[in-house]
Amino acid sequence: MPDTVDPWESLRDDLRLEPVADRLKRLRARMWLIVQAAAGAVLAWVFAKHVIGHELPFFAPITAMVCLGLTYENRVRRVIELAIGVAIGVFVGDAFVHLFGSSWWQIFVVCVVAMSLAVLFGAGQLLMMQAGIQGVIITTLVAGDGEALNRWIDAAVGGGVALLIAVLAPMRSTTQRPRQRIIALVGNLAMLLTETAQSLRIRDLDRARAALATARQLSAELDEVRESTLEAAAAASVAPLLAGSSRRDVDAIRRLLTPLDLAIRNARVLVRRAESSLDEYQYIPPSYIDMIAELANATAVIQERIVTQEPLASAREDLISLARRTTVRDPRAGLSAEVMRAQIRSIVVDLLVLSGMSLAQARRRVPPTREELDPG
Repeated sequence: MPDTVDPWESLRDDLRLEPVADRLKRLRARMWLIVQAAAGAVLAWVFAKHVIGHELPFFAPITAMVCLGLTYENRVRRVIELAIGVAIGVFVGDAFVHLFGSSWWQIFVVCVVAMSLAVLFGAGQLLMMQAGIQGVIITTLVAGDGEALNRWIDAAVGGGVALLIAVLAPMRSTTQRPRQRIIALVGNLAMLLTETAQSLRIRDLDRARAALATARQLSAELDEVRESTLEAAAAASVAPLLAGSSRRDVDAIRRLLTPLDLAIRNARVLVRRAESSLDEYQYIPPSYIDMIAELANATAVIQERIVTQEPLASAREDLISLARRTTVRDPRAGLSAEVMRAQIRSIVVDLLVLSGMSLAQARRRVPPTREELDPG
């Protein structure tokens, strides 16, 4: 009989294994959204209580927080959907309780009616579920005299405040985060290549294995960059007060993701071959090791250009010069060494594309190898 896995035990293991630094990084990434949700709750409560004059405006802050959520993805659409869903649920629940009272069958009917109305409004899943949830809350929390309409107004206030924050909140820090992360990622790629060259130069297998572990981690870092870029793009698309330069920055970072992804994948193959060659005591020509070191330097130059916001095209010459050197095969090189040479050539193409070239242009800048020119 197969062993069963306790989901709670698995969750506890995940929580214990996750480094504190990763948890703090996740908190920092979400802190501005948390502050916005808290501010929305306060503003909605203050408006409903002190401007409109409601004694207990419970639904105003709740609606604001539910609508804002903790992501920028499709934010304005989500806020509108949730606000409508909450308003439908509160209205149907209040109307039904006013007419028929509160009991188990009223909860059933309110859920069906509220969710059905949400579907008729063309709702997505969020809107439909919020309509049902708010209907249940209203049905089980019977309002006092004259409070039924107030609860619907409070929900509308919360939705309105959430919409204002979603559209007007300053988001420059959100749009700058992808650039900061991609700078760090390109720097980590350069350090990975440097470590690989050093491990081969001094034939340090443990160092090569550490580099391989780092190479695998870079893919996870790229996923974080991609996620933050999606959020930044969503923020830029809904923020009319956001400067046009920030939107252009986001678009520029998005164009870097695909070639950088390919460069990281090819680097991982290169590092794996380096580790394998050391483990199997294979000969690696010093000229090949030098080319890996030069590739690391060229990658570091690209990072500097991103930091200083200089044109990446100015970093191409080192890559093109390196590409010419990769055409010569060392006759003593074995399989692993030749795979590494091929990966260097592939990474050069990826970085040329990252610098703004088309794929066809980048491939033309990497000359064919001597074997390709003279196969016989």
